[in-house]
Amino acid sequence: MKILSVNGSARINGNTDILIDRIFEKMKQAEIETESIQFAGNVIYPCKACFACSGKENCIHKKDNFEDTFEKMKTADAIILASPVYTANVSANMQAFLERAAVVCDMNPGLLKHKIGAAVVSARRGGALNAVDAINHFFLNHEMIVVGSIYWNMVYGKRPGDVLNDKEGLANIDNLAENIIWLMKEMKTQ
Repeated sequence: MKILSVNGSARINGNTDILIDRIFEKMKQAEIETESIQFAGNVIYPCKACFACSGKENCIHKKDNFEDTFEKMKTADAIILASPVYTANVSANMQAFLERAAVVCDMNPGLLKHKIGAAVVSARRGGALNAVDAINHFFLNHEMIVVGSIYWNMVYGKRPGDVLNDKEGLANIDNLAENIIWLMKEMKTQ
């Protein structure tokens, strides 16, 4: 079993990374293979709406790391899409990624069907629910199984490391990890 995280943050080793690492610690304890992709330092270009992906199962444009990231999503059993909140929503790179991935999936139905998806969001204060919704809408529109927790999958903190002060948020992320592990194991027995 393998879980892939895609981190839409512009910052390496920031709050979003801390949350992914926390989830991955539990995954490794459960002997689930992990891989993380970071968009920091990279640009994900927006969709060109050329629809050339129809029948190709991936975007044909190769100026960024979208193609490699999407290929890894197709082979993973579970996918975490994680983003900090910028202007009351996901980061620009995550938004561009979601839009391109959505078009590829729309032109090639079933690519992500029955994969497990979990949104993870770090925020200073507002906009976190918008970001969670944007990611969850992507999952739901592409027949993925969305994993939840005891609250929305968001943790608060401004500066790198501040999320470690949000005890309620961290408990929620820990529970999310346990729910992902449970579902991955249940689906493996099917």
